[in-house]
Amino acid sequence: MENVHLAVEEDDLYSGYNDYNPTFDSEELENDVGFQQAVRTSHGRRPPDGAARPMTAVRAAGYTSSLTRGSTFDPLGQSRGPAPPLEAKNEDTPEEKIKILEKKVNDLIEESCMAQSIGALQLALEKAKEAGKKERALVKQREQSGNADHINLDLTYSVLLNLANQYANNEMYPEALNSYQVIVKNKMFSNAGRLKVNMANIYFKQKNYPKAIKFYRMALDQISNTHKEMRIKIMQNIGVVFVRMGQYSDAITSFEHIMSESPNIKTGFNLILCYYAIGDRERMKKAFQKLISVPLGIDDEDKYIPTNDDTNSNMVIEAIKNDKLHQMERDLKILTEKYIMTAAKLIAPAIENSFATGFDWCVDMVKSSQYVELANDLEINKAITYLRQKDFNQAVETLKTFEKKDSRVKSAAATNLSFLYFLEKDYDQADRYADLAMNADRYNPAALINKGNTVFVKQDYEKAAEFYKEALRNDSSCTEALYNLGLTYKRLNRLEEALDCFLKLHAILRNSAQVMYQLAHLYELLEDPQQAIEWLMQVISVTPTDPQALAKLGELHDGEGDKSQAFQYYYESFRYFPSNIDVIEWLGAYYIETQFCEKAIQYFERATLIQPTQVKWQLMVASCYRRSGNYQKALETYKDIHRKFPENVECLRFLVRLCTDMGLKEVQDYATKLKKVEKMKEIREQVLIHFVCVAACVFCADSGHSSSSTKGERLSAKMRSLPGSNEPYEASSPKELDASYVDPLGPQMERPKTGAKKRVEDDDFADEELGDDLLPE
Repeated sequence: MENVHLAVEEDDLYSGYNDYNPTFDSEELENDVGFQQAVRTSHGRRPPDGAARPMTAVRAAGYTSSLTRGSTFDPLGQSRGPAPPLEAKNEDTPEEKIKILEKKVNDLIEESCMAQSIGALQLALEKAKEAGKKERALVKQREQSGNADHINLDLTYSVLLNLANQYANNEMYPEALNSYQVIVKNKMFSNAGRLKVNMANIYFKQKNYPKAIKFYRMALDQISNTHKEMRIKIMQNIGVVFVRMGQYSDAITSFEHIMSESPNIKTGFNLILCYYAIGDRERMKKAFQKLISVPLGIDDEDKYIPTNDDTNSNMVIEAIKNDKLHQMERDLKILTEKYIMTAAKLIAPAIENSFATGFDWCVDMVKSSQYVELANDLEINKAITYLRQKDFNQAVETLKTFEKKDSRVKSAAATNLSFLYFLEKDYDQADRYADLAMNADRYNPAALINKGNTVFVKQDYEKAAEFYKEALRNDSSCTEALYNLGLTYKRLNRLEEALDCFLKLHAILRNSAQVMYQLAHLYELLEDPQQAIEWLMQVISVTPTDPQALAKLGELHDGEGDKSQAFQYYYESFRYFPSNIDVIEWLGAYYIETQFCEKAIQYFERATLIQPTQVKWQLMVASCYRRSGNYQKALETYKDIHRKFPENVECLRFLVRLCTDMGLKEVQDYATKLKKVEKMKEIREQVLIHFVCVAACVFCADSGHSSSSTKGERLSAKMRSLPGSNEPYEASSPKELDASYVDPLGPQMERPKTGAKKRVEDDDFADEELGDDLLPE
């Protein structure tokens, strides 16, 4: 309590706040004589002892001590008016001329480099030559003005180097070498020796490999060890040249040195190639181990995945996720994986007794490296290698091992299995594995396409179209899905939608003959023959030797009434594929129609060779002889036909007619045979009619009773045993259709392709339904 002081009523709580130093009283400044004197003059800064005031810069800044009352404050001297204009430079002086010329030379070099960067190589060379002329004029002018000692060597070097580079870019190698030689031989240019690398590159392009090696080594001698990266690149070039020369041992020396000093992916791959060339198994293995242990020096992909709720951090990650540096890292990783996969596929059959054992070794090595995810891809490649060797069972067994792996690998393996079973026409298994692939990865377009194919084969076209559409939603650039969708719409007779699909596909695959043929066929179905002809013309511009496309063009022109154009395309089709019966028949008929029967004979004779059991071609040959007036040859041909087909009525009729016209004795024999054959034919037809009537009666009786009679079964069996109208009556065994028989008038179902994406060859258009094949994945 002794520290507590109570307020006394007499004390003023707010006293003392108005007390201040009078020095800070601004209200009385006008009456302060000392302050006013200090403002008007520099009296306030005078020393108190009356010493002389030191010099200041106030006069230079526009101030004056003799400021009179009424004068204005003008420290910048604006009241004096505008400043006089600058004096113009005299460009006639030698120095100014030299400066202007130097600027022109620099501008020309820059324009030359810019032209080269956009691919205008000829313009770049012209600018480089012009820069060279200007630079020589500049040197001459310096000498005339007495400034020869001040020549700009850097400018001269730039002009010569740019000129040499532009010669090299335009493949004017002798001129480029001369320009480089001028620089290299000039002792005034420092570090010009490294330009021997450029000269070596030119010799390499000219395939003058010994000279290239010489200049690479000269450049290597002139580059110090401080430039390690440059030396490594030159040694890599030396190794590549030795590979081109077939000197693998020397190449191995260079590559091994690089891998020990500064290992990189390309050199490691080249080293494996060299060991493969000399067949050294153990060193191939060691080189592969070195290849997969090369550090890439790139960040992990997890760096680009947002891990927290920090907005700023996520914005930075989003910004760098697709920048050029990350793209470069991705490209390097893809290239590395490509080299490792290629090296494994190359050495697998060579490092062990069987390629399977070699693949297993490579897979084990990859699993223990930083490229673990490539092991599964190698296993799938192993299955594909089995496929190439036509060992389907091993391929299937290899792929089945992936059924318990992670979803991505399982989907890829199941997709390949579905494809394999589809090739073997085991559509149930193909459907099963397509479902498995879809369940593992619903966004896998290949799995959806294979599923659509299995449904397509079952003729459920609506459902197939849904799978193809889903594949396109997952990957809009999937050309197989778009092609198959077009085929599906075509089967559903939705021709406009099919046309839209193939037009979109044509925009992606500009030179696909299959797509263009489908467009032509669709326009033909839409009854627009002119458009169909235009698209077929594009087909033969891509595959000019395709016989079916040419035959189709002939057919369309024939339908339009243009026989001459039709003949031209049919003839070209026959020239490239002389075994198409339809083309042969049209050409033969064309020559007969135009009264050139002698020329028709060669086509019908070829048809006879192709179909020797078809009597009509031989009859056409004999008919051509008869029409051309060569009756003796016609008679011989008919006799030959009669020996092969003694029951042919038409042949016997012509034999009787020819023998009668020529007055031959054999006419009676042929007439007798003709009557006998005609009688046999008549009896056959009567018996056939009789049995048909009896069978019809039996059928009616059977339909009225619950059980059929044994007699009816015997009649049916007899009916089946009757010969056809073109067969001799003695034939009693039932005729069986050949398994490969195809009804020429019936619809032909498009079969799915049994390979990966089909490459169009000269014989791809085998029938009218060209290309109506599914594209499996």
